[in-house]
Amino acid sequence: MAFHSSHKSWCVITSAPADRNSGASSGGRNSDGTFAPGNPGKPKGSRHRATQAIQELLDKDGEALTRKAVEMALAGDTTALRLCLERIAPARKDAPVKFDLPPMESAQDATEAAQAVLQAVSEGELTPLEGASVMALVEAYRKTLETTELESRIAALEAEI
Repeated sequence: MAFHSSHKSWCVITSAPADRNSGASSGGRNSDGTFAPGNPGKPKGSRHRATQAIQELLDKDGEALTRKAVEMALAGDTTALRLCLERIAPARKDAPVKFDLPPMESAQDATEAAQAVLQAVSEGELTPLEGASVMALVEAYRKTLETTELESRIAALEAEI
């Protein structure tokens, strides 16, 4: 154990538990820059002590804090009001998109669908970001249709054999 002073505050530095390798014998890094085996680090899912302490306080006083925030919001505190409204009705991450998209019954129909998406973006019906999202859906569906077509063609060829 050692004492360390920095920025006018004191903290206690303790050594690692006996069942953990301190990294001293882990060999440093591999030739590719990754860490060599030896120091397992924190267990998966473990939390920092400060996070645990805050969570403990919230578990104990969360209901009272929520009640107080609502009271402050109702009394006209705009920051508390914004906080409460963000919890009740969070900002939407995205919105539904409506525009004409031709039906896709084969992988080749994806060309027409892609053209419709590009047309909607160029005419301002869709933002470029919305267009990219829809195009990704079109592409995923095209791949599904293509795979289905290939499976049926393979099955037909196998039936001929």
